[in-house]
Amino acid sequence: MKKMLFTLVALLGIAWVAAAATPEWRIAGDEKSLYDLLDLDRPGLKAVKKAVAKGDIAAADQELLKYFRSRKNVKIYGLDIEELDLTQEEQMMADQSLEHKFYAHKGYQPSYFYGDDIDWRYWPVKDNELRWQLHRHYWFIPLAKAYYLSREEKYIDAWIEHYTDWIRKNPIDGVERAQAAGASAEEIAAEKENFRFAWRPMEAGRRLQDQLTEFELTIGSQRFTSDFLNLFLRMFHQHADYVLHRYSEKGNHLLFEAQRMLFAGIYFPEFRDAKAWRESGIEILNREIGVQVYPDGMQFELDFGYHIAAIDIFLKALGMAQINGLAKEFPASYVATVEKMTVVTYNLLFPDNTNPMFGDTKQHNRSTLKRQFATWSKVFPANRQLPWVASDKKEGEMPSYTSRAFEDSGFYVLRNGWDKNATVAIVKAGPPAFWHNQPDNGTFEYWHRGRNFFPDSGSYVYGGDAEVLAQREWFRQTRVHNTLTLDDRNLEQTDSKLLLWKASGKQTVCVTENPSYEGLTHRRSMFLTAEGVLVIADQAFGTAAGKVGVHFNLCPGEVRYDENGLRTLFEKGTNIRIRTVCDAPMKIAEEEGWVSNTYRKKQERPAYAAEAQKAAGESRLFITVIAPVSKEADRIEIAPAQQATDRSLHFTVEVNGKKYDLGYDLK
Repeated sequence: MKKMLFTLVALLGIAWVAAAATPEWRIAGDEKSLYDLLDLDRPGLKAVKKAVAKGDIAAADQELLKYFRSRKNVKIYGLDIEELDLTQEEQMMADQSLEHKFYAHKGYQPSYFYGDDIDWRYWPVKDNELRWQLHRHYWFIPLAKAYYLSREEKYIDAWIEHYTDWIRKNPIDGVERAQAAGASAEEIAAEKENFRFAWRPMEAGRRLQDQLTEFELTIGSQRFTSDFLNLFLRMFHQHADYVLHRYSEKGNHLLFEAQRMLFAGIYFPEFRDAKAWRESGIEILNREIGVQVYPDGMQFELDFGYHIAAIDIFLKALGMAQINGLAKEFPASYVATVEKMTVVTYNLLFPDNTNPMFGDTKQHNRSTLKRQFATWSKVFPANRQLPWVASDKKEGEMPSYTSRAFEDSGFYVLRNGWDKNATVAIVKAGPPAFWHNQPDNGTFEYWHRGRNFFPDSGSYVYGGDAEVLAQREWFRQTRVHNTLTLDDRNLEQTDSKLLLWKASGKQTVCVTENPSYEGLTHRRSMFLTAEGVLVIADQAFGTAAGKVGVHFNLCPGEVRYDENGLRTLFEKGTNIRIRTVCDAPMKIAEEEGWVSNTYRKKQERPAYAAEAQKAAGESRLFITVIAPVSKEADRIEIAPAQQATDRSLHFTVEVNGKKYDLGYDLK
């Protein structure tokens, strides 16, 4: 691999300069003159302009270095040098990188060794994220922080080494150079593959943003020479120009790139193109906040993790503009929309500040979430619920309601309280979404007194070769979610509509409907009682015939099946009992179950399906009761449906002697 890489470097015409006076990286990268890119008429650059006019580029570089070391007129939002700290994880990332063990992805730890002569194409596991995220250089800021706080030159030396080595081995025009040099088809293919990973706009934008912090923390070092400054600024411009002309089409990638271009344009106004960078970012963010955020406040990828990421993107852009005197660039409607997004966020949290894992969402760190809420509360001081979440309910105000429907995005929160003794069911039944979404309409999570009994399966991995894709596809299957399938197949359509929503202190009712398959519509009615009993009525209508199954994927732990359904067997805390009946002969089929809270980590869990056959033109009705229990003898009784049509449903359930008359009538 290293031999092939060396051959490619030679083919690409990237010279290795022998003269000690000229560093090898001095001629790498974009060969435009830096001073063609800068506005030398800006205040403070008079000496630089004078040196350039004389043709003395070395002197110009020296004057430019003096200028940046003394410049005070711009700030980076989120970077407080006076309060700078280095976490234990960041220290580990910095120290390991000294040995070329790079923290490329948190799912692949301990870090891989990338060779004494760094091999940026090393791909030990064919997971695309491992290769993409290597080029985000996650360890660069830890190196810069470690240098700034310790003044140990090994850290800045490592940063400069890794940075210049990356430039040398990942040229933006590598494919064209290989073709011009007559490289083999295999070598050109390898160069194209490398370009796909090294220069995806998402990664280029991440490097663009992080280089601002790296620059701020290292510019004062004597190791940061005028030669290196010339290279750094040319490469920074190359990155910004690349992203400007290759923005992603849509989604969170587009938001990330726009926010980072705004940062670039504000932080380096010395570039002639800085205004265009800044304005492009502002224009996209102002436009996309109306495209990517539903009227109810949810980001349109329907993924909790990317929803929070979008909030932070919008607020980072606003914060960077504000601290640099550009707040007027964002209208009041922009700010109001972001606040609405924060309201969605705390509604989708369980009382212990854990989150549902629908789509590609991972389980978020609770301390990080609290810090985010604390930040948001400063932006929106009139919102008293934000500090309430941030302070573990010690400050601020509890919401005045319990259940909440977000109809545009299809998230429904059935809640009987906000404290640790509450019961909360969160239902996902919304419109079509994008890559981070899953075919899971109708699925739910059920949290009761500190335990999530039905966590979503998660996603495990993103994508890569056939083996990695197969791992991803397993977690995406409809049948590994808590919803209904036909013949265990994935849903063909995900476009749920809300038919009924009623919320009161005694009971919350949510009825949604999805055209799940050709010839089969799934209507799911959910009833949450004041006591925390969740009752689900699943109706399958249409001309399709086959095996209809209602799937239940529980949290890890022991369970027991008996004549009255399934019971969890936790020694501490509350247990639940689940019982399902059907209007046709039904069987219980145990299934394979896994849950993944974080990338590439999974845990086995109990899972089963209640199954019955459906003939063409028939309808099928399943009624399931999920009830907290405390005694072995606790029982659930479900009476046959008294009325079941396409417009109404009424039935009775009994849990430990307490009867509930449940149902709906649609207009």
